[in-house]
Amino acid sequence: MEATKNRWLIALSAIAIHLSIGGAYAYSVYTTPVSEAMGWTPTQVTIAFTIMMALAGSSAALFGKFVEKSGPRKSAMVSAVLFGLGQAGSGVAIAVESLPLFLLTYGLASGLGLGIGYISPVSTLVKWFPDRRGLATGLAVLGFGTGALITAPVADSLMTSVGISNAFYLLGAAYFIFIMIGASYIAPPPEGWMPSTMKKDMASGKKVFKKDLQQLTSKEAVKTRRFWLLWGMMLINTTAGIMMISVASPMAQEVVGLSAAAAATMVGIMGIFNGGGRIGWAAASDYLGRSNVFFIFFVIQMAAFFTLPLTTNVILFQVFIFLVVSCYGGGFSNLPAFIGDLFGTKQLGSIHGYLLTTWSLGGVFGPMLVSQIRAQTSGYTAVFYVFFALITLAFILSIFMKRDIKKIEREVQEKQREEEAVNY
Repeated sequence: MEATKNRWLIALSAIAIHLSIGGAYAYSVYTTPVSEAMGWTPTQVTIAFTIMMALAGSSAALFGKFVEKSGPRKSAMVSAVLFGLGQAGSGVAIAVESLPLFLLTYGLASGLGLGIGYISPVSTLVKWFPDRRGLATGLAVLGFGTGALITAPVADSLMTSVGISNAFYLLGAAYFIFIMIGASYIAPPPEGWMPSTMKKDMASGKKVFKKDLQQLTSKEAVKTRRFWLLWGMMLINTTAGIMMISVASPMAQEVVGLSAAAAATMVGIMGIFNGGGRIGWAAASDYLGRSNVFFIFFVIQMAAFFTLPLTTNVILFQVFIFLVVSCYGGGFSNLPAFIGDLFGTKQLGSIHGYLLTTWSLGGVFGPMLVSQIRAQTSGYTAVFYVFFALITLAFILSIFMKRDIKKIEREVQEKQREEEAVNY
């Protein structure tokens, strides 16, 4: 029965889920209206977003095994309830003028729903697209990055036309409906399923598809060196990307004299590169290999961070920022497929959840590092060199990763030869 499902509709279902929870990134449109209407300080209002983003990565790790055990449909439905109620509940908090309730609804409930919803469709997509893992997961994660672009103007218009509370009610209901629609169709394929074109290519020898390095549980995966190499690579890549996103506008204005209006335009274009990087780098990884793509990420960013303090050209400065942001987005989209390559699909959702702790940590370390260094040195030059050093460390980790993969591949080949010799 499941084999009759259309895998591209499965991908569309995943996109519907990620588009909905991706609306979380549009939070900045609420800050001023909520602050002015409630009399809360912008800092107090922003705490809700901080709680949500901190929970996004940590809840993905906490509920990874739940997602694997319950399956994508039930997990996505739980996400729909938590995220939808969290958003609609924020409207109640505004109506009763309760900041603690706002923190509980937008921060806690939405954060839990966001984390569960993020990982729910990913392992399923990897299983439906064994031939194009990067492209499939890139499409879903692109949906997450695009969610804010759709939600921001809609939320702004709703707050103006029907009021803040009603805007939250309507958006919460819309998120719930769209996630439930996605959940209603999504399901894993039968064990060992592969598309007919892949079967034909394998039978004819037209294409050689690499097998997963190993099939490991999450407990087994975290005991391997390559898990922690990937964790370190993701933490640094995420920290660098979030740092750049958090200060891009003031940085460009101070360093190369960009006007406030031009900086605002640049921030909008950054969103395009963030989203484009998610699908572009993910699709490229199907041909270049995931470890090679991460290697390229760090080469690009080493060049960018080393050159940025020496750059006075406005266009070139922005190009470097766009490249760093594209690598940030590409890291998230390549991660699920890379996990499948390294550890198999047995407990991909759970392993993915553990690795997404780098999302929460990067969200804290990136803005914190840049603000502290900027305050101590009264400029961004030291920031660029500190991140050049961090990216260099990630580059070294990526070299160790490539060596580790080759070592495991040799061990697997030797074991196969020994088994064949015994059978012969």
